[in-house]
Amino acid sequence: MSQHDSHAGTALVVVAHHRPDSLTAHTARRAAAGLEAAGYRIDLLDLHAEGFDPRMTVTDQPDWGNREKAYSDETRAHMRRVLDADVVVAVFPVYWQNVPAILKGWIDRVWNYGFAYGRSKPRLAGKRMLWLGLAGATADDPLVEGMQTVLETGLSEGIAYYCGFAHSTVGLLTDAEERPQRVDAEGNLLVGEALTGAEREARYADLDRRAREFVEKFVAEPAAA
Repeated sequence: MSQHDSHAGTALVVVAHHRPDSLTAHTARRAAAGLEAAGYRIDLLDLHAEGFDPRMTVTDQPDWGNREKAYSDETRAHMRRVLDADVVVAVFPVYWQNVPAILKGWIDRVWNYGFAYGRSKPRLAGKRMLWLGLAGATADDPLVEGMQTVLETGLSEGIAYYCGFAHSTVGLLTDAEERPQRVDAEGNLLVGEALTGAEREARYADLDRRAREFVEKFVAEPAAA
């Protein structure tokens, strides 16, 4: 795909963090810029800033006997944004080896029965998904391998592929905390000294680089036939 291709489609970039000055929000902005440079039109969905309520409601509860159920206006507006996107990129901090509640609630309410699944021909078929998760664990922490597996199983297999997406990638960005954290064999949390100066700048420049590489590789993946 040409870097100046103006017909790449629409990228829905979903941000799941409560602070606009967070590293997660920064990473989402950088990802959006990379996608825009590759020719995508960006629809930036900041779940907290837009006031999305992740709690399930009676109106949005699936009705297994009616896949044509009319969901709430809020949910249907979000469904339209997913439908209009060619690729979806979710950027989030990893909480308990999973996505934050607001992102899970968005999926629960929006990626709903009759819309995202429950039809012989999935309405989301052919779309592509990138999950960028920022984790405080250090790259050499033995926990990371299992975290990657848990996220890939839950997000790619359990959600994206189940909903007909043609491609789903989990990009795990470790070393996202200023103070390195790890749990020892006895279960004690060990927190190191905060990075400062040039070392801190180098850490976050490296995280930016890794995030950019995930986006570039995702963009380069061939589109579904």
